[in-house]
Amino acid sequence: MKLISEAFSTGDAIPRRFTCDGEDLSPPLTWTGAPTETRSFVLLVDDLDAPGGVFHHWACYDIPPHHAGLNEGAGRTGRFEDFRHAVNDFGELGYNGPCPPHGAGLRRYRFSLLALGCKELPIRTHPGCDEVEAAARRRLLSEARITVVYHR
Repeated sequence: MKLISEAFSTGDAIPRRFTCDGEDLSPPLTWTGAPTETRSFVLLVDDLDAPGGVFHHWACYDIPPHHAGLNEGAGRTGRFEDFRHAVNDFGELGYNGPCPPHGAGLRRYRFSLLALGCKELPIRTHPGCDEVEAAARRRLLSEARITVVYHR
C-alpha cells in the first residue's frame, strides 16, 4: 500500500498552509494498493518528537473502502464526510496541524494510513486518537506512511 500527497513527500518540510502558522488545513492525501479484503481505513497524524511522547494531531476512522484519498481540508469541522473523527491532543475534534513551540527545533510528523479488515471500529463516540489507533492496530491488514518535518 502507498500513501502520497500532492503537497509534500517523505522528508519534506510540510507547507505552512497545513500548520497552525498557516490555514491549519488537513493536506490532500491519496492512496493505492490496499489489500482486497480492506473494509475501512484509519488515518493518523502524530508529532513523533513531542517532549511528553507522541502527540496526536488527527485520527479519522471508519473511512469506507471505496475512498482512495482525502481532500484538502477534510479534517475541518463542518467538512466531515462519511467517516468519523477522534478528539486530538489539542482537545478538539478533527485536524490540528503541526504547531511546535517556537525554538523547539525540527520536529517529525507522521501521516499513517491503516487498512483494516473491519467496516467500523467498536469504540465509543468521540474517542481519543490513541483509542482509535489501539483498536485499529488489532484489525490491521496493511500500513503506509509519510513523514514530514516542521519547525518554528
